[in-house]
Amino acid sequence: MKLGMVGLPNVGKSTLFNALTNAGAQSANYPFCTIEKNVGVVSVPDSRLDYLAKMYDPDSFKPATLEFVDIAGLVKGASKGEGLGNKFLADIREVDAIVHVVRCFEDVDIIHVDGSINAARDIETINLELIFADLEMVQRRIDRAKKLMKGDKKAAVQVDFFERLAAHLEEGKSARSFALTEDEQDFLHDTPLLSAKPVIYAANLCEADFTGDLETQAQYQAVRAIAEEEHAAVLPVCAQTEAEIADMNDEDKAMFLAELGLEESGLNRIIRTGYHLLGLISFLTAGKQEVRAWTITRGTKAPQAAGKIHTDFEKGFIRAEIVSFADLERCGSMAAAREQGLLRLEGRDYVMQDGDIVEFRFNV
Repeated sequence: MKLGMVGLPNVGKSTLFNALTNAGAQSANYPFCTIEKNVGVVSVPDSRLDYLAKMYDPDSFKPATLEFVDIAGLVKGASKGEGLGNKFLADIREVDAIVHVVRCFEDVDIIHVDGSINAARDIETINLELIFADLEMVQRRIDRAKKLMKGDKKAAVQVDFFERLAAHLEEGKSARSFALTEDEQDFLHDTPLLSAKPVIYAANLCEADFTGDLETQAQYQAVRAIAEEEHAAVLPVCAQTEAEIADMNDEDKAMFLAELGLEESGLNRIIRTGYHLLGLISFLTAGKQEVRAWTITRGTKAPQAAGKIHTDFEKGFIRAEIVSFADLERCGSMAAAREQGLLRLEGRDYVMQDGDIVEFRFNV
């Protein structure tokens, strides 16, 4: 999973990126501090994998990973090449989902590119640039489909669809808020729209706001309202707090978060939300040689999951030997799970479930 972190200059984007990834990206109080994208890879926390590691004491331990991309700050006119616009848009095309960092805190010592704090305006600035870029792409699709209308009846259906989508975008609405049928989703297969990408709005608050009554925090509530309208996710975060706990050990981090009334860090919450938005789950492989988590899309069948490990596994798939993590944990060992009949054989039509512990049988 690759998440692109975007936001206007000086909203705390690079501070949050550094805190989440410990990648050491430069962060400073001036616009366009981030010019080239920064990339940080983090391990996905998974207590199930930790349990299996204690059980098997493996030679290799490989959790799933998540890639964060810190993308250059954006200003009005980016879709026309203003600022670092072309670079910004190209970098967004490469990610699976967007973490849009929105500044919701007041601080006279940290300048704002527009001179004042207004979360709704800031969101609109970035969303409109993505929409303008999408409109150009949609118009090209309309022109192409119109040329084919004389000899292809399907082209007329595409023209109608893309014209309706264009009208939606022209109203300043993102593509992700445009209702699609299953057939219409196919039209967008080779038209990857920026404003259709799943979004997590990371509302960056000061610590006092974050630990206070968020129902009265006007900027955060504005972000929530926009997220609900767009069917996007919203997470309150405090980049400064995340920076403070980044180098703490697990025990100190847990104590610090508990004092703030939090059960988990911003990183964990972003990962969990990202998995949900993208419809991702993890299956596990376990043994003395290796304990590992594999990320797949919800609904993936066993042969395709096997192919995630190696293409030969999918080609020669025979069956999958599976036990759920919950059953294994309850039994305490693989032998006990087998004795209780909880270790089962599944065929080609089996749909993988989150937390399945699997050994694939194959013949090449």
